[in-house]
Amino acid sequence: MPSPTVEPDPTGPAPSRRAADLGTRAVELGRRALGLDGRGGDPAVAAILHGDELEGRGLDATETTQLHRIRLFGATGTVLMAVGALGAGAQPVLQNPVQGLRLLGLPARMPSAALTLTMTGTVLVVLAWLLLGRFAIGRRDPDGVPRRLTRSQLDRTLLLWILPLIVAPPMFSKDVYSYLAQSEIAARGLDPYGIGPAGALGVDHVLTRTVPNIWRDTPAPYGPAILWLGQRITDLTGENIVAGVFLHRVSALAGVALIVWALPRLARRCGVASVSALWLGAANPLLLFHLVAGIHNEALMLGLMLAGLELALRGIHTPDPAGPLRGRALAWLLAGSAVIALSSMVKVPSLLALGFVGMALAHRWGGTLRAVVAAAALLAVVAAVVVGAVSWGSGLGFGWTQTLGTATEVRSWMSIPTLLGLGTGLAGVLLGLGDHTTAILSLTRPVAALIAALVTVRMMLAVLTGRLHPVGALGVSLGAIVLLFPVVQPWYLLWAVIPLAAWATRPIFRLPTVAFSSLVSVILMPNGGEYQPFIIVQAAIATVVVVGLAIFATRNRLPWRDEEDAPPRPADSPGAYAGTS
Repeated sequence: MPSPTVEPDPTGPAPSRRAADLGTRAVELGRRALGLDGRGGDPAVAAILHGDELEGRGLDATETTQLHRIRLFGATGTVLMAVGALGAGAQPVLQNPVQGLRLLGLPARMPSAALTLTMTGTVLVVLAWLLLGRFAIGRRDPDGVPRRLTRSQLDRTLLLWILPLIVAPPMFSKDVYSYLAQSEIAARGLDPYGIGPAGALGVDHVLTRTVPNIWRDTPAPYGPAILWLGQRITDLTGENIVAGVFLHRVSALAGVALIVWALPRLARRCGVASVSALWLGAANPLLLFHLVAGIHNEALMLGLMLAGLELALRGIHTPDPAGPLRGRALAWLLAGSAVIALSSMVKVPSLLALGFVGMALAHRWGGTLRAVVAAAALLAVVAAVVVGAVSWGSGLGFGWTQTLGTATEVRSWMSIPTLLGLGTGLAGVLLGLGDHTTAILSLTRPVAALIAALVTVRMMLAVLTGRLHPVGALGVSLGAIVLLFPVVQPWYLLWAVIPLAAWATRPIFRLPTVAFSSLVSVILMPNGGEYQPFIIVQAAIATVVVVGLAIFATRNRLPWRDEEDAPPRPADSPGAYAGTS
């Protein structure tokens, strides 16, 4: 009897089917991770973080009076900071202009009093900023229209708070002294990307003496544009520390001015009230304390990045999005892209904004792969021209590409992967397993970088498909990068906070941002270093007492408590890609 014929399995052997199933699942997971599975993940991000806001009408007479008092309350805080910084600020080791003076040198001879003045001032500024937020976010009248302070009122408030910090010594960081030393190295014709201040200038040089020890033998981690600017400052000031610090602060103020110019325009483009964006972004105590008082390069980097983003979006989001990109629109796009590329020559992370401009451009051109390639090619040419011109024109070359990881020498508690590594390493020590912190960091940091890259790619694809506004997507990506970066300094938070201030309006973003900005603003020492514990305790107790008395004295003059009869504020509309015109 012949054996029955066995029909072949059309699906193939079991191992092949399992491999095919695994491949299909991997593709599905990849598409889901990138937001390409059609399940609407990115619109959910927009719904959670973004809602349209009305500009609203102005404040009433009572609120205007309260606004004036809040303005003076905050200005009192910055004046106290400026006076206290004469003794508690990040003073230079040499050429201290107040040393030995009878009156101006008094805070330096009274460290507890100087620290108390500065800490009290920082708390007053933070409290004034929180009170100001009530009028920036706005109260709604019965007809649903919010009452907000005007743009001019906010500008005057911000200017009044900044003025005392302009003439104050540096605070919260000594990085400006590294800028001076690196600029002097470049001015001497040496390579600041190949040698640190100690090796180039000598350990006893007047500029090297104030550079923190950790950076004395470290080459410059900044782009050639900011070093070229520093070189021009050195040509004017020589080894005069006070004049050099002042001119570096002027450059930081130029960056703040660009932020104040660009942020409300980006906010209106996203359907967000300009004053609420300026309050959260430009009037943020982190900006006042670290970009103005601390004189950090982030001011110029963020100012150029935001200004370039606004100019580029003017070219992309035209009244006729289906029309060809030419004439004035093309000029705006190229100019904005060039400004963004220039910002990356201050610090490289801002170059990420160019990627979102490219995705927005590709979305205008149809969102196809061909459109992505064309947009990438156009912006790559612009970036290459600007980067090449700055690198060669400054005479510094491309050495900056070799020092991008310099900052990772610092172990920052605000970095999630670093905190996980340090915590796990400490647990191993306590358990008697040895200190494996370095090995753990070699795992947590690459994993965090991969997650940040995945978030960035997902946000770019969301812009490409029109599901997210490029400003919001850029802010989310920078937020992921900052939180997962190996090193996070307090002012790095502004990389994400300022762009998101123009787009994210929901309490789930604003409340944690306000709380964290307030907390970080008051816990850092104004001298950029360490104090003796007993001095900190004395100053903290005195600060609590003084601030408590100030609140009690103004309990009937400032809006510490909300009005009970104020109408409730309804939810804003959930527009995801609002204001693209």
